[in-house]
Formats: sequence, C-alpha cells, structure tokens
Amino acid sequence: MTLPSISVDDDAGSPIDLNALSDLAGHVYSTMHIHPDSELGITLVDIDRITSLHEDWMNEPGPTDVVSFPIDELVPGTSEALSGPGMLGDIVICPEFAQADAAAAERSLDEHVQFLTVHGLLHLLGYNHATEEEYARMFALQDELLDSWGAAR
Repeated sequence: MTLPSISVDDDAGSPIDLNALSDLAGHVYSTMHIHPDSELGITLVDIDRITSLHEDWMNEPGPTDVVSFPIDELVPGTSEALSGPGMLGDIVICPEFAQADAAAAERSLDEHVQFLTVHGLLHLLGYNHATEEEYARMFALQDELLDSWGAAR
C-alpha cells in the first residue's frame, strides 16, 4: 500500500502532536477514498501569519483558526474507485487562536486542532457550510471521521 503524501509543519512552535495530525489525515484519505498520491500540506502558524492569510486570501479582517487552500478540485472517491491523484491543497491552522475555541468546546488543544484538520480537509474536498443543510452534512461527516479515527487508534 502506498502511503499518502502528507506533510505537516509547525511554524508556530506549538505543543501539537504532529504525528497524530498526519495519522488523522491518512485516516481521512482512506475513509474518503482519496488517492494516496494526492498531496496535502498542513502547517501550524502564529497569529500574525494566520491574520495575514485571512485578510489577504479570504478578504476577512483579523485572525481565524483555520484556512484551506484547495489546489486541484479533488472530490472523494468511492470504495470501487479512488479519487484521481493530484494536489489536494494546504490547510493552515493557528493553535494559538484555536485555544479559546478548544476551551469553549471542552476539548484539549490537540483534539481541537485535530477537529480543525478534518474541517480543513473537508473544505479541500468541496464541502462547505454556507447553508443549514451543508452545515449539518459537513459537521456530521467531521464527527464520523473523528469518531472512526479514535476507534481505530
């Protein structure tokens, strides 16, 4: 079996378990039938960097917890046919900004960054939460992916 091409970098010097993020992304690849040759980058950054990205690329003021940058428009495959290989894209997460949301959700920072990783990956696969229906579908899938990953660990 070919291992997925997933790079995880910590430019923020955070205490996050990077191996867990890579394992989680690999689980999503497998569950969503993403071709293992599809490339994904996950980068943890500080407040200044996420603010700059959020303002420059999303035209939104201030910092945020996660931004996703799709490259190729890949969609999930099926058990019969994987998605085509390609450049899935990049997920940029700010653990410092996410800390308050983690506390509010009664999650550890690691758990919340894992949640944000799945959230970002689903955005790269074309999922969104602009409507109530999209929100319900995306967040239910996030929960399923996180639950199945936790059970598999």
